[in-house]
Amino acid sequence: MINKFINNFFNSEKAVGFILIFCTAFSLIISNSSLGLHYIHFWETNFQDHSIAHWINDGLMAIFFLLIGLELEREVYVGELSNLKIALFPIISAIGGVVVPATIFFIYNYGSRTQSGAGIPMATDIAFAIGMLALLGKSVPPSLKIFLTALAVIDDLCAIFVIAFFYTDSISFVYLAIALGIFILLLIMRKLKVNVLLPYLIGGIGMWYCMLHSGVHATLSGVLLAFAIPFGKGDEKSPSYKLQHLLHKPVSFIIIPLFALANTCIVFGYNWTEGLSTRLGSGIISGLVIGKPFGILLFSSIAVFTGICKLPEGLKWKHITGVSLLAGIGFTMSIFITLLAFDNPQYIDQSKIAIIFASTIAAILGLFILNIILRNK
Repeated sequence: MINKFINNFFNSEKAVGFILIFCTAFSLIISNSSLGLHYIHFWETNFQDHSIAHWINDGLMAIFFLLIGLELEREVYVGELSNLKIALFPIISAIGGVVVPATIFFIYNYGSRTQSGAGIPMATDIAFAIGMLALLGKSVPPSLKIFLTALAVIDDLCAIFVIAFFYTDSISFVYLAIALGIFILLLIMRKLKVNVLLPYLIGGIGMWYCMLHSGVHATLSGVLLAFAIPFGKGDEKSPSYKLQHLLHKPVSFIIIPLFALANTCIVFGYNWTEGLSTRLGSGIISGLVIGKPFGILLFSSIAVFTGICKLPEGLKWKHITGVSLLAGIGFTMSIFITLLAFDNPQYIDQSKIAIIFASTIAAILGLFILNIILRNK
C-alpha cells in the first residue's frame, strides 16, 4: 500500500511540474505584453482589505503547508523517516542542503539590506524537483524517488522552522496563546481518539485566523493542524490519509499553480540581467546551484564515512550527486520566503528572477547528469 501511495504521489508530482512550468511561462509572457498592467493589477485587486495575491499567499498556502505536514507525518510513521538509521541519511543530507546555501548567501550579502534573504536558497520545490526526476521515466530507481521525496519534505520542514523563527516581526501574544490553545485542544481530541475530520478542520480555521493576527506567519497553522489530525494505522480509514488524499489534487492543480501565477508576474526591464550579478542575485544563484548540491554531498558523505548512517540500498554516490543538483530547484518555497524577507519591490523582483534563473540551471544540470548516469548503469 505504501509503494502504491508513493507511485501515485510521484506520478501526480510529474504532472504538477509541467503545470508549474506552463503557469510560470504564461505569467512571465503576459506580464511583459501589452496586457501586463491589467494582469498585475488583477492580482493586486483588493478584497476584504487584502489583495488577491495576499489571500493566496497567506490563505491558500496554509492548505499547501497542511498537505506538506500530512506528508511529513506519513514519512515519520510509515515512510523513510520511520526507521532512524534509514532516516538519518535524508535528514543529514537535507540539513547540509539548508545550512550551506544559507551560509553562501549570507557571505555575499553580509552587512547589506538584503542579508535577511538568507532563507531564500535553502528551500527545494518538491513538485518541480520530483517532476523533473519523473521526466527520466522508468530508468529511475524507486529508492532514488523515495530519497528525493524524503529530502524535499525534510527541506520544507527546515524552511517552516526558519519562517517561524526568523521571519516573524512583532508578536501578539494574546492571539498566539489562543492559537496554541486551539492546537492543544486538537491534540487532546486526538488523544481521546476523536476520528471525525470536521472538528479538526473547524479548529484549524480558528487556529489559522489567530495565527494571521498573531504576527507568526499564518501558514504555520497548516503544519500544526497536520500533526494534530489522527494518523492511526495510516490506511484508507485514517483521517490523515483521507485528508491527504482529498487535498492532493486541489493543492497540486489549483493552489500551487495559482501561487505561481500570482507571484511570477515580473516585468523584465531592459537591464534586468544586471540584477543577477548583484549581491542578492549572486547569493541566490550560488546558493541554489552550488550550495545545495555541495551541502547535500558534504554532509551526507561525512555522515556515511563516520558510520552515522549508510547509503540507501540500491543507490550510489553518482545518484546522490544528480539528485542533489535537482534539489537546487527552489521556486515555490524560495519565492514564498522572498515575500517574507523583503518589502522592497526591487529586491522582490530581483530575487524572483534569480530564483527562476537558478532553478532552470539546476533542473538542466540535474537532468543532464542523471540521464548520463542512468543510461550508463
